[in-house]
Amino acid sequence: MSQDRLSEFVSSQATEFGVPGVAVGVLLEGRELYASHGVTSLANPSPVDENTLFPVASVSKTFTATALMRLVAEGKVDLDAPVRHYVPELRLADEQAAARITVLNLLNHTVGLDWNLIDDGKGDRSLAGLVAKLPGLPLIAPPGTRASYSQAGYNLAGRIVEKVTGLPFEQAMASLVLEPVGLTDTVYGLAEVMVRKFAVGYNRAEDGELRVARPWNAFKEGARGDNPGGGLASSVSDLLRWARFQLGDGAGVLPAAELHRMREQTVELRGSTLGDGFGICWFLHDFDGLHGIGHGGSGNGQFAELLIVPERDFAVVSLANLGPDGYPFNQSVVRWALEHYLDVTEKPARPLPYDEGRARQVVGRYEIDAMNLDIAVDGARLTLGVGIKPEIREASDEEMPPDHPAAAIGFLPGDGDEYVITEGGLQGQRGYFSRDAHGAITGIDIAGRLFNRVTRAS
Repeated sequence: MSQDRLSEFVSSQATEFGVPGVAVGVLLEGRELYASHGVTSLANPSPVDENTLFPVASVSKTFTATALMRLVAEGKVDLDAPVRHYVPELRLADEQAAARITVLNLLNHTVGLDWNLIDDGKGDRSLAGLVAKLPGLPLIAPPGTRASYSQAGYNLAGRIVEKVTGLPFEQAMASLVLEPVGLTDTVYGLAEVMVRKFAVGYNRAEDGELRVARPWNAFKEGARGDNPGGGLASSVSDLLRWARFQLGDGAGVLPAAELHRMREQTVELRGSTLGDGFGICWFLHDFDGLHGIGHGGSGNGQFAELLIVPERDFAVVSLANLGPDGYPFNQSVVRWALEHYLDVTEKPARPLPYDEGRARQVVGRYEIDAMNLDIAVDGARLTLGVGIKPEIREASDEEMPPDHPAAAIGFLPGDGDEYVITEGGLQGQRGYFSRDAHGAITGIDIAGRLFNRVTRAS
């Protein structure tokens, strides 16, 4: 297992994608390898290393879920119990849904809630405040009927942690998970980040210029209501320690059976780059019979990727501080590590030739609460563009990540509803179109999220 080969690959890929700073770690057969490239900040450069903190965004969910599984093991939480058993004040747009959703629905993204409430920096920004605002968040499906990735669901899960422990979420997480696992550089809030070495995020503008990403951690400082779903910052070193814990027996936190239960499939995912299904939080992967668990994170000019292959005692972590190019950089690192250390080669999805009739069926606008997604015919190809809703961008006093401009997509062999993006910052992402009982296209899944169709091409 060559340190030099890893370092050479990481440096070449970071240079190719133009990422200012990256940190990568690999765990294999108990040995850790690290490779870093670039600087924490272009304005105040300091070399990135394995102890540099990056926002890990949705990788935070794996910590929240593990804390809840500790509470399950201690008999304080029941996965099949209604959320209202622990958060009796819960109200949603649909009263029946509010009464029915279970803790497991939150942890495997079958809650049926839209992605998230937008933090406007006003009012009560605690978890209690977020729960009070949930009646304003649309439901996209009845609870338990389908998977659709929901930040709001995980934030609600964090409120369960608070209610059951009687502690603020961040203190509860430190006590339940972070301290017993020894994660001294995995922290919530800028007050903790700023006393450590950290990477500044960047977004590439249309003119190619790199601009500092503000706010640093995707949410304005003080947005505690988003900490369970995406508020952690961590280092490659700490994330490999986290991987070691997930590969172990749960010592000091929870029994091995409860820890490993998180790897068991609870719901299937169709046509998704993110995985073949959800366990409890984890995306599940099948690499030609070799099973992996993983989670990614997408912040403001920051991307994180964690993949663990328990059967081989293997893990790879990749952190990058540039949007959108940090995402394909991380994916290239994971593919390279799988190939070179486990002899696993992922086969790229090959789309079918362009079909005008099929393309016309799906053209239109799709949306979630915060974003629009547009499918269009562009000459002799079908394109997908996705971005933050203009009214949300205009109302914000912060710079937001740039939109993903229209990029070519192609249908995949099969039933005709699965697709792959073939260019741009989302290249390689797969998803599918959903239909109603009459065969009409009603939505599109991308990055594990359902965008419902709101307009059709005239």
